[in-house]
Amino acid sequence: MSSSDVQLLAIALAGVVFLVALIVSKIRMHPLLALLLTAIAVGFLAGMPQDKLTKAIIGGAGSTLGAVGIVVALGAMLGKILADTGVTEGISQTIVNRVSTRFLPWAMAGVAFVIGIPMFFEVGLVVLLPLIFSVARKLDEAKAVKGSAYVYIGVPVIAALAAMHGMVPPHPGPLTAIAALKTNVGATMLYGFLAAIPAILLGGPIYGAWVTPRLKVRPESALIEQFSAISKGARAEKATPGLALSLLTALLPAILMLANSIAELTFAKGAAILAITSFLGNPMIAMLIGVLFAVAVLGSRGYDRADDLRSALTGSVKPVANVLLIIAGGGAFQHVLTAAGVGNAIMHLSQQFSLSPLILGWIISMLLSVSTGSATVGIVGASGLLAPLAAAQAMNAPLLALSIGCGSLFFNYANHAGFWLVKESFGMTMGEATMTISIIQSIVSVVGLVMVLFFNLMPGLM
Repeated sequence: MSSSDVQLLAIALAGVVFLVALIVSKIRMHPLLALLLTAIAVGFLAGMPQDKLTKAIIGGAGSTLGAVGIVVALGAMLGKILADTGVTEGISQTIVNRVSTRFLPWAMAGVAFVIGIPMFFEVGLVVLLPLIFSVARKLDEAKAVKGSAYVYIGVPVIAALAAMHGMVPPHPGPLTAIAALKTNVGATMLYGFLAAIPAILLGGPIYGAWVTPRLKVRPESALIEQFSAISKGARAEKATPGLALSLLTALLPAILMLANSIAELTFAKGAAILAITSFLGNPMIAMLIGVLFAVAVLGSRGYDRADDLRSALTGSVKPVANVLLIIAGGGAFQHVLTAAGVGNAIMHLSQQFSLSPLILGWIISMLLSVSTGSATVGIVGASGLLAPLAAAQAMNAPLLALSIGCGSLFFNYANHAGFWLVKESFGMTMGEATMTISIIQSIVSVVGLVMVLFFNLMPGLM
């Protein structure tokens, strides 16, 4: 390591501390302003030219909004329609009636496990927020849970979505590691599923049962109302849609994305059907189709006039506007860290240690992800660094790919867009968000590594 590497790492660490201080101290700065101010300070301290710094901030905010913002907005619209027409009410009532309060977190983890197969973490959370809020609202009103009902129901969902995002193809992180290490998709997927199950159970229902009584999280009333209550503009007296139609409407985006994932694993590259499934399974297109389908089949059931539907959709975006801006700020901060060369400094640091490739891959990916705020950067950097080692040694490359994916999940914090999505959606403080998403993903990451090492000890898996 060079002195410049040490300096960059110190600047990155100081930047995170500065960011947290701005938000939680007496200053109580708005997270968007704190993120932008920290990004500028880190850029200047790292010696970035002014034009490069501003381009990194604008590019990071823009790329993050492009990837997440439209999907979140469409998800808010879909959630509003589902709430106004009684879909989320009906589904949540079915779950509450058929599953005991004690086993609700396990049921929600199972739902998120399936939804998380084709969906990014952020997209899956947006899709499931109406269901989370609707079920949690019923528990909250019934005083059925000691502590926060929203944490009780939300923690298992966060754990499942995070585990699937980092461990299981066809998510981009695991696929990137598979491509770099030139290993097998099917084997990596099998290992990923097996490792994800205990990680989800420990990081979800089990940890959730411990942390729920210790938190008093309650989302903003506007978001609860939007995702779980029938609005005044909707015709509440109309019959609730049947369960089959309700599930199809709520899960249509997930179905389209899952179909694309299956097609990519089933058909050869270049097959005509892949052009169709890749378009329909794109998160933005899938969410758009979901909204349009909901409007077509539920619009007349829930609203007297087209103007009522339009007003509902317009109003649905307002509660998530603050969330979108903060996510953009997180993207800007992450991009500045990457552009400043913090990722390279982390890789130079990792080369100072002599460890098992499986552990080393996890550590490199973890350090890169934590420092740059990007799981993808962690996976790309670790895979690129260890690819020559994997090719030269007789080792289980699918397990190495899984280890790298697990490392990228560790301690999702203030420079990750997902952290802010969870924090703002659930109305959490910085401490509460750390107790939930940051700790959950750390548990999932460590359990995943333990499972990798366990698989590596088993005969016949090499």
